[in-house]
Amino acid sequence: MVPAALIKLSAALLWLGADQSKNSVDQIPAALIKEPGESVQINCNHSNTNFYMIQWYKQPPGKTDMTLLGYARYSTQTVEDQFQNLYNVTGSGQSLSSLVIPKLRQSEDSAVYFCAASDAQYCMKPQAPTKTLTDTRGAIIHLLMAARDTGKPQRRD
Repeated sequence: MVPAALIKLSAALLWLGADQSKNSVDQIPAALIKEPGESVQINCNHSNTNFYMIQWYKQPPGKTDMTLLGYARYSTQTVEDQFQNLYNVTGSGQSLSSLVIPKLRQSEDSAVYFCAASDAQYCMKPQAPTKTLTDTRGAIIHLLMAARDTGKPQRRD
């Protein structure tokens, strides 16, 4: 018999200047144990009408860092490139989003999963090109070049 893969789930809410007393975030289920090869759906919802984004993070056992798996921003869902074939994000950032693991892998999927809710932000400033140079002593220099102002804001998601 194949040992069960333990999938731990936990909830976290990212508050950005909001009154926490009027808001809540719920992640269901809180914890579960599944066999490798099975699928899992984790749901996250929030009650803040000013939040339009739900992010999904994974924290491997014994680690303190978290990795962004994907997010729902308004009604658009995005999974980070390196996780495209492993996880799915469904729903809306406005209220309810789900992280779906279609097929559990043995140890890779055993982790604490976090959802976080926030307002959706974007940058209106054009991205400045960069160039890396090496000086005569062999030290690396990072040069930030100012982009020409075209007068047209560029939106970055």
